[in-house]
Amino acid sequence: MRKFTLIVALSVLFVAGTNAQEIGVRFGNVTGGNVALDGVFSTGDFGRIHADVSFGNGIGVDLLWDFLYKPLGSEALNWYTGVGPYAFIGDPFSLGVVGELGIEYRFKEVPISLSADWRPYFRLVDNTDFGADSFGLNVRWIF
Repeated sequence: MRKFTLIVALSVLFVAGTNAQEIGVRFGNVTGGNVALDGVFSTGDFGRIHADVSFGNGIGVDLLWDFLYKPLGSEALNWYTGVGPYAFIGDPFSLGVVGELGIEYRFKEVPISLSADWRPYFRLVDNTDFGADSFGLNVRWIF
């Protein structure tokens, strides 16, 4: 558990040093619940870290490396794909890999971003299975 805490702390410090951060809420299917704290942290023009933390009957964490493709039609509409690990710390414990395919709109006048995505997952630990029924809506404030 100490190693896990250290890895999370180092990841947060790395992400805090990046530019173009977004913090908000994700509604829909999330590891561990239906609502999560949602954050996006830029790692360059076309890459970013997309993290979700949810609290329910345990703690669910998704940490995805997204590739941002812009624009799609207009300057404010982007699409993205990503992949990364997820973990659910609760009963039962779950660990696996999640993918992401989404579309995002950034308002020009206000610092808000809206996005919708699809997240198929492949669970590796406790049970091994595949799910493709995870959809979500993200509302984030850009700072």
